[in-house]
Amino acid sequence: MGFLYETTNFTGWGIWFFVLFALMAFNEFGRSTKWGGIILFLIIPIMLTIFVWPITAAPGNEYGTGNWFNWVKTYSAIAGCLGFMVLRYNPSLTKKKWLLYFPPFILALNIFEASIRDFQCFTYGAWNGEYINNLWVMSGPWNIMNGVAGLLNIITICGWCGIFVSKDKTKDMIWPDMIWPWIIAYDLWNFAYTYNCIADHSFYCGLALLFSCTIPAFFIKKGAWLQHRAQTLALWIMFVMTVPSFADRIAPVPTTHNSIAFFIVSFLSLSANIILAVYQFNKIHKNKLNLLKDEIFVETTAYKKVIKENK
Repeated sequence: MGFLYETTNFTGWGIWFFVLFALMAFNEFGRSTKWGGIILFLIIPIMLTIFVWPITAAPGNEYGTGNWFNWVKTYSAIAGCLGFMVLRYNPSLTKKKWLLYFPPFILALNIFEASIRDFQCFTYGAWNGEYINNLWVMSGPWNIMNGVAGLLNIITICGWCGIFVSKDKTKDMIWPDMIWPWIIAYDLWNFAYTYNCIADHSFYCGLALLFSCTIPAFFIKKGAWLQHRAQTLALWIMFVMTVPSFADRIAPVPTTHNSIAFFIVSFLSLSANIILAVYQFNKIHKNKLNLLKDEIFVETTAYKKVIKENK
């Protein structure tokens, strides 16, 4: 941990694991019943918007939660959760192909917002690192590298016309073409984004948050990664907007502020997304596929397993 983050103790790791398992538990509550989702992603956000966030996420507050990005990210994540619930509990809507553009749109929007933020951090010119809007930022080529990686990640979103609702009682939104190569490339990009732009918070909003949706996607409900991601992201950012002092005062684990670490993290992100883009477009060209209509990974074991378990 000494390369990416300052060394933390057992208490710090205990808090990290608590955050991880809490996000996973609330994600399960939100997906297991309709009312669980309504409570978490409609009723609670309305109450927080009216009574809490105008105070805890006010513009210019000392924790940096009052900037445009936090507010946009909060409501776009919540909108994604609610939109996915509409599709999940009205499965006939998935037969209307134009409605299936909503999941990739909300996903692409979230990635694009973060990519713009990376580019914005580069324009600050904080080459030696400084506090800007109460968040520590170090500008550098890593911002450009990872911003480009995010744009590549958007381009490689594929197979959304194959989205359907699972046959079991949880009625999950299943996206079978979103298999592990894309998920890993996304995780590397998103971790690099948090490391670049929310550096001293990324121990939680990078590592813990990404594990909280990747673990369920691989071991609990395969094929539902986007649903897991939207719900855990919404849960985390609602918590941060409500308790903005958490990562700075209550349980801080700062990065080492090492420029080499910033470069390596973004280099891995960019490399993974270049490899993914080359691989996917080679498959599209070789099999003469239509990116807007066809699924790419139908012949893979991962795709077939998701179909077998959910249709």
